[in-house]
Amino acid sequence: MTRSSEGRAFAVGVVILAAGRSARMGKPKLLLPWGKTTVLGHLIEQWRALHSQQIAVVCAPGDQAIQAEMDRLGLPARSRIINPNPQCGMLSSIQCAARWPGWQPALTHWAIVLGDQPHLRRQTLRRVLRFSAAHPTKVCQPARRGHGRHPVLLPGLVFQQLAGSAARTLKGFLAARRRRIAYCELDDPGLDVDIDRPEDYQKAVLLGCGQPHRRHG
Repeated sequence: MTRSSEGRAFAVGVVILAAGRSARMGKPKLLLPWGKTTVLGHLIEQWRALHSQQIAVVCAPGDQAIQAEMDRLGLPARSRIINPNPQCGMLSSIQCAARWPGWQPALTHWAIVLGDQPHLRRQTLRRVLRFSAAHPTKVCQPARRGHGRHPVLLPGLVFQQLAGSAARTLKGFLAARRRRIAYCELDDPGLDVDIDRPEDYQKAVLLGCGQPHRRHG
């Protein structure tokens, strides 16, 4: 646990979204090779290195491939959140996380981490975390050229509001709270890239430190 610029406790819980179908990719994005592990393995390692207090992965029921990968990575069952209705979209996974009773009580903020941005520079994420600690009551996002990007850092009160929100998307939820959003402008080209298609994956590899290979484990 660290301290904000105002001396307040600052402890981050990380929500890794892994319940999507990866339809445009044609295969599960989080199981793609990345360095010596997978995209999911890299994300978990990355956020552990950033000293997050707790990490949980939201996944779809019956997704045996993701479950097997989490077993391989040693992610305990208590760190897995099941979204029973992943077809309802990304916000449904985030709301499952917001309703989940397994979070440590000391957490003050939550990072919503997409499963398709393993290429983001660690320094970028570190700066966003520092920015959030300096603006502890704000929803904080990295931005590039004036456009808000992911990951989104939510203070506890806003994260709790997500649980019962009638918004259809995270973007809509945040739009209703735009006065509470603070943007951290950064020059990381990776902020403009999401891994949706095979060509995006190759671009992400060039941007990040991942090196595709045929096998892992």
